Amino acid sequence: MLAIFGATMVFFYIGLGIFIIVSPQLMIEKPIRIIFAVPLLLYGVYRAFSSYRKIRESFFEDSGE
Repeated sequence: MLAIFGATMVFFYIGLGIFIIVSPQLMIEKPIRIIFAVPLLLYGVYRAFSSYRKIRESFFEDSGE
């Protein structure tokens, strides 16, 4: 269950990072928006790889039984 929740959080982190970069509604200067958005995007990519690994281990690998 936690692996699936982690996979959905990937979309949240990447989506929030993209929203911060491209949103004209935020009245924040562009360099500050990039400073906040890039770590969100990088963390989203990291979570994508770790969630993929957890889902693969949980659902697709033999347990040896």
